[in-house]
Formats: sequence, structure tokens, C-alpha cells
Amino acid sequence: LLEKMADVSLKEAALIVGVVAACYWNSLFCGFVFDDVSAILDNKDLHPSTPLKNLFQNDFWGTPMSEERSHKSYRPLTVLTFRLNYLFSELNAVSYHFLNLVFHVVVCLVFLKVCKLFLDNRSSVVASLLFAVHPIHTEAVTGVVGRAELLSSIFFLAAFLSYTKSKGPDNTIVWTPIAVTVFLVAVATLCKEQGITVVGICCVYEVFIAQGYTLPALLDTAVQILRGKGSIPFSMLQTLLKLIVLMFSTLLLVVVRVQVIQSQLPVFTRFDNPAAVSPSPARQLTFNYLLPVNAWLLLNPSELCCDWTMGTIPLVESLLDVRNVATLTFFCFLGSLMVFSLRYPGDSSKTVLMALCLIVLPFIPASNLFFPVGFVVAERVLYVPSMGFCILVAHGWKKLSNKSVLRKISWVCLAAVLFTHALKTLHRNWDWESEYTLFMSALKVNKNNAKLWNNVGHALENEKNFERALQFFIQATQVQPDDIGAHMNVGRTYKNLNKTKEAEESYMIAKSLMPQIIPGKKYAARVAPNHLNVYINLANLIRANESRLEEADQLYRQAISMRPDFKQAYISRGELLLKMNKPLKAKEAYLRALELDRTNADLWYNLAIVYIELKDPTEALKNFNRALELNPAHKLALFNSALLMQESGDARLRPEAKQRLLHYVKEEPQDSNGYFNLGMLAMDDKKDMEAEAWMKKAIRLQPNFRSALFNLALLYSQTGKELMALPVLEDLLRYYPDHTKGLILKGDILMNQKKDIVGAKMCFEKILQLDPNNVQGKHNLCVVYFEERDLIKAEKCLVETLALAPHEEYIQRHLNIVRSKIASLGAMEQSSLPSDGTAATEAKKNSFQNLKEAKSEKTTTQSATDNKKEHSKNKKSTEKSNVDKETPKKSTKEIKDIEKKRVAALKRLEEIERILNGE
Repeated sequence: LLEKMADVSLKEAALIVGVVAACYWNSLFCGFVFDDVSAILDNKDLHPSTPLKNLFQNDFWGTPMSEERSHKSYRPLTVLTFRLNYLFSELNAVSYHFLNLVFHVVVCLVFLKVCKLFLDNRSSVVASLLFAVHPIHTEAVTGVVGRAELLSSIFFLAAFLSYTKSKGPDNTIVWTPIAVTVFLVAVATLCKEQGITVVGICCVYEVFIAQGYTLPALLDTAVQILRGKGSIPFSMLQTLLKLIVLMFSTLLLVVVRVQVIQSQLPVFTRFDNPAAVSPSPARQLTFNYLLPVNAWLLLNPSELCCDWTMGTIPLVESLLDVRNVATLTFFCFLGSLMVFSLRYPGDSSKTVLMALCLIVLPFIPASNLFFPVGFVVAERVLYVPSMGFCILVAHGWKKLSNKSVLRKISWVCLAAVLFTHALKTLHRNWDWESEYTLFMSALKVNKNNAKLWNNVGHALENEKNFERALQFFIQATQVQPDDIGAHMNVGRTYKNLNKTKEAEESYMIAKSLMPQIIPGKKYAARVAPNHLNVYINLANLIRANESRLEEADQLYRQAISMRPDFKQAYISRGELLLKMNKPLKAKEAYLRALELDRTNADLWYNLAIVYIELKDPTEALKNFNRALELNPAHKLALFNSALLMQESGDARLRPEAKQRLLHYVKEEPQDSNGYFNLGMLAMDDKKDMEAEAWMKKAIRLQPNFRSALFNLALLYSQTGKELMALPVLEDLLRYYPDHTKGLILKGDILMNQKKDIVGAKMCFEKILQLDPNNVQGKHNLCVVYFEERDLIKAEKCLVETLALAPHEEYIQRHLNIVRSKIASLGAMEQSSLPSDGTAATEAKKNSFQNLKEAKSEKTTTQSATDNKKEHSKNKKSTEKSNVDKETPKKSTKEIKDIEKKRVAALKRLEEIERILNGE
């Protein structure tokens, strides 16, 4: 009979699906909010690159269970479903919300099947519809992290349904359903901890429903046995056997669960659950008062709030507090229902008993009865208890509708409840659209929770609205003056507004609120781990002042002394020590952090930077590679390791460097630095067209990209496209008028290609205005004077240049050439003065040609000298060209050929930045 009644018809299923879809369709337009950020956006366990075994080693939020900061929420199967979502749609929120909606439909259908075990068909559908539309479920369904409730509920109900089949004909035991039940309980528990409470419901079902005992009958039997007047009935022995198996399997699950959390309870602060750290009787009175508060939310879900921590519900500190009346009323009502269900036989009492079990037992883990929890009230934990509530309401409605006088009004009331609840659910879903809408809706319900003010501030901060965010953070400090996190938020926002003095004051207030060290007591257990960030934030602020670096280091060391496993303190201290030019100590800090977390790609990256500072590129590259093994898409490691390979000069590393840069530009398509360095690699490989394309792409993204503009002009100059280089140089000099090397290259092209002596002279004179001691610019100006046939001025100029660089042999050689030409020109003029000036003119022409050779030699030689810093490999070819040019007996044609084949001596004049924020 039970099996037949438990079947769900297609019409009933279609009705449930339609109602759920009508209530929750708009949840698909919501994003990731509140706890979703930690569980999904910041959880590396979702990424395919993370080993699957990590899901079973870490908590719900991706923190290793062994760490003290872990919340000890062990839900690997729920995280696995998040990972599947990520696999198919990455961080597209629609797919996550859709899967939650599907799971809620499944829960409603399985719940309908459970209801049919205790209610008639119509009442079961009513109970399932009430459950489907109840607004209290929006947090579990629309909030993505609520999936833990949904999944656990599916297996919770499935385990119970399986257990109902364990009674065979003639009261025999069927073991297969019991084995399935134990398995499903384990699965439910791996989705969320409360799944284990279904064992208690199975026990109550076995004794009072399957065996039909009432409490008086059990007491009578027990008394008879104790008096020796009777033996234990066989049916009762079978029941005891089944219960022992259930209890033993449950105990085994509990032992495994305790081992998983390593016998450590999570660390919560008094802000999370103020009553948990309050003295008696306030603690007991408040915890008892929270029970009617939760019951009221089920009965009247008009004012819902996503966060009930901190000062949301003031402590009940006295027996005279009027709220104790609500507590007393609640227990009286609950007690009367329990007496009715346990004392009297009949279907009605059995229905009430199972409803009470569904309300009470799954709520026990959240009741603070056995251990404190990290919240005061949480709407999502009422997901399963609301099933019992819906059964009670449906059962009561059935009683009323069976009376002819109340039949119509009962139907009207039911329709009104279903309609208003559905509207409320639909409206409530929009609150979860964004963090701002969610926390603003919560502030309408409760203005005494500093956490809500803080969270609205965070939402505004994420939108870069720092001024408005600051108002909410300040309000949080006024609502809860001793909230360390609120003062930290104020300080951070002042810092974002560049108000460093106010930021430091706020951080100092937060620091003063930290608990004082008590000798012999572990510090870490008395403070939230994230509150220690006040030391990090304060140190990060003051280290901007070069004179306070030691003070910042002292703060980092203080944080480490309070918590030796404080990884972030080591990381931040390592960065500071690098700034203080103490790379060896920075290396120690990073190695200590790696002892705490060897799977952190950022730490290996930072260690690579330290090795670069220690001038050990081989070790640096090894650490970059380790970072990329852990995170193949680590953008900074891709970029900087490619640069390191490029700068090594090892041609064998260039293909891998190119692949990493290509991967980088795929990850960061709008960063011009990636394309620029691909261009530099192509120049190294003599792939001129490819280099030109990459440089142009970098300039399109960043028109004022100094290095890209200069190197593109240089590339044109090297490949005989000097005239194409000129407009590029014009752009470069428009953005950077004092770019000396750009001016030199422009002057060289104007003199040698366009024969624009005036333009070249302006370039070289501009260089000397910027730097009067620039040897290259000074020498090239001397050449201009010679081109202008002013040999005396050219001589004087070369003398001055030689004084600036007395060891440069080529300047002395060119000075000797000019002086010899002046002397020979004077002698020729004296000997041929009476005749025509043809000979003198020819001599002058030859001297100009000779100096043009010298000028060409200078241009290449001086440029090559300037580039020895980066690419000495070009030195040999440059010197060879200069030797060719030294021969004084070259024809005009040969000289022009030499000019056309000028060596690319200006190559790589700009430094390649190793970090992204450079040029």
C-alpha cells in the first residue's frame, strides 16, 4: 500500500516543475554573491588543473582541512558539482543557478514521494507545493552555495525512502535497503554535514511507524521485562538489531568525520556568534530564544535577511527579558505536539511525529546544542526542517478542509498562502542579483549588523565608488565600535582615496582592538585569522615611506610571531626585503612560505624574482617553470620567463620564449608589452616582416609606446626602409621630445638619406641642449659643420668632442683628417690663386667625400659603442664595416654603396622591461 501511494504521477510532477519554474526563473539572472565569491570565484578546487584529490583534502571553500583557518565544512561532492559547472561553462553564473533550480525540482519531487507515505494524495501535493514556493528557500536555491542543502536533501530523502523498504513480509529484515540507506547517508553527509541526521529519522520511523509502538506501550514492555515478568518479543529484537546496525554505521561515519577535521573545531569570533562566547545564563537564554526566531521565519517569512550575525539579534541576558515569553510559548507548543504524537496511536499522530522529526533532528547541528556554529540564524539551514513544517501545515489543512463549514475558507486560505509565498519568492530572488542589492535588502530588515554595512561598502568598493563605500564602512564602526574588520575597511578605503594619514589612524585603531597576548594561551585560537591582516595592511601602507621600512618590517615580524603559519606575512615581508635590497633575507621569507604552501604558484614566481635580483637567471627560470607547472596560465610567470629566455641570448630558448609570449597575449590580448616582446624576438631571429607586424600591433594598442616606436623605426632603418622610419620617429619625438637616441637616428636618416643638413643639424643641436656632454650628438654636429663647408668650425667642434672623450681613437683620427684637409686646401689655394679655382674646388669636394666616410664611420662606431650594454654580438660585424670605410681611396660609387649598406648599429638601444608596468 505504501509503495503504491508513494508513486508520483506525471501530472503531479508537471505541476511541481511548473510552479518551481514560475517562482525561480529570475534566479537565472543573478550573479555570484556573498559566500559564492569564496566558494566559487576564489576556489581553486574548481579549476581542471587542480588534482581531484584536493577536493577530498580541502574544505568547502578550498582551504586545506589541516589549516586552522579552515571552516571544517567538508562537502567534497558539492564542490565536485561546482567543478562540473566550471568544466562546461567556467564562471558563467547562469549554469550554476540553473543546476540549483533543477536540484530544487528533484527535492520537491522526492519530498512529494515521502509525503505520500504519511498523507493522502491531495495533502501530499499541498505539502510539496508549499515547500516548492516557500520564500525561506531563496537562500538555498538562488544562492549558489545553497547547493549543499539541495544535494544533501536529495540523498537525505532517498536514504529515508530506501529504509522504508527494509521491512519484509512477516516483519522480516530486508538488508539490501539498509545497506543502500547507509551508503546514501554517507553520500548525503559528503554533500553537507546535516545529512547524517536522517539516521535518527529512520530510527524513529522504525520504532513508531513500522513497528507501530507508542511511548506508553514501550514503557509498559520495559517495566515488564525489568520485573522479570516477560521476555523481549522477537519483533522487538529484530528492531533492536536494525537500530544497532544503523547506529554503528552512523558512529563509523562520525569517527571518519572527526578524523577529517583532525579533531579540531573551526575558530569563530564573537562577532560571528555573540551568544557562543557569552556567560551563563545569557548564552542558554539566547540559544533557546533562537528556536522560536527560526520557527517564526517558517511561519512568517516576510522579513528575510542574508546575514543574522553580530548585533542582529541582541543577547537575552535576563530572565525578565520579554522575549523569554516567546521561548516558553514555543516549547509548550512543541511539547504538546510531541506528547500527542508519542502517546496516541493512529495515522494522525504518526504524521505529526514524522513532521516533528523532520523539523527537529536536521536542525540539531545548527542549534549550538553540541558545538558552537559560525552564525546566529541562517535561512538556508531551514531547508530540510521546512519539510516537516510543510507536512504539519498540509496535515492541518486536511483536517480543516474535511469539515464542510471550513472547506471553502480552507481552500481560499491555501490559495492565498501559495500565491503570496510564490510572489515573495519571486521578489526575493531579485535581491540576490548582485551583492549591492542583496546587502541593501538586508539593511532594510536589520540596521544593527555591522557586517551588512561592511558588505555594502565592499560592493561599492568593487565598483570603485570609494567615497560612498567609506560612508558605509564608517557606519559599520559606529554600529559595532569594536569591530576590527570595519576599522580595517575604513583604513583601506582611505588608502584608496590617497588619504594616508587617515588610513594609518584607522589601522592603528584596529590594531589596538586586537586581543592582548595571554601567557600560555595560544594566540591564534582567540582571533580570526583575517584580523591579523591589520599588521599586513598597516605595514604595506607605511612602507611607501622609505624612512619607515624598518618599522614596516617590524610589523610583519610581529604578525609572524603571533601566527608562525601566517603565509601572507612571509610573502609581504619578502616583497619588503627586496625593496630594502636584502634579497637573501627575502629568499628566506619565501622559502618559509613555501614550506607552508608548496602549491602556490605566486610564491614560486616571487622566488624567481628574488633569484633575478641575486643575478642567478638559471634558478630564476627554474622557479618560473615551477610556477607554470602549478598554474600554466600564470600571466606574470609566462611574460617574465619569456623575457629571461630572450635576454639569455641562447637561440635554443627562443622558440619556447615565443610560445610563452603567444600564450601570454592570449591571456592578456590588450597588453601591448606582449606584442612588443614578440617583435623583439622576431628581430633576434631576423624575421623582419613578423617583427614589423608585432611592433605595429603593440603601437595600435598603445600609440605612445616608447620602446615599440623606436624599435620599429630602427627595424626600418636596418632593412633599407629609412624613409618609412621617419614618420615613426616623428610620432616618437612628439610623445617624447627628449628621446636622445630617436633624435640621433632621425638626424642620421635626414643627413644620409634625405640630404637634409638643416634638419639633421636641428636634431643634433637639440641633443646637446638636453645633454651638452653627449659625445655622439656632439660628433655628429661636427660632421654637419663639415657638410656646411665650415672646416674651422668643424675642427673646433672635434677638439671639444675629443676633450669629452679623449680615449676615443676615431675622434682623433677624424680631427686629423679635417686638419689635413684644411692644410692641403690652404696650400692648393696659394699655388693656384692666379688661375681659376677648379683645382681648389675639386680638392674641397674630395675632402668632403673623405669626411662623409668618416661621418659614416662615426655614426656606426658610436652607435655600436652605445649598444655594447645589450648586444655585444653585433660588435664584430660593425668593426668590419668600419675597417672597410677607413680606406681613403674609395670612389664616389663605393662610398654611396657603403651608405646604402650601413650596418644596423643602433639595434636594441632601449632596455626591455622585465615587469609589466614598464614601457
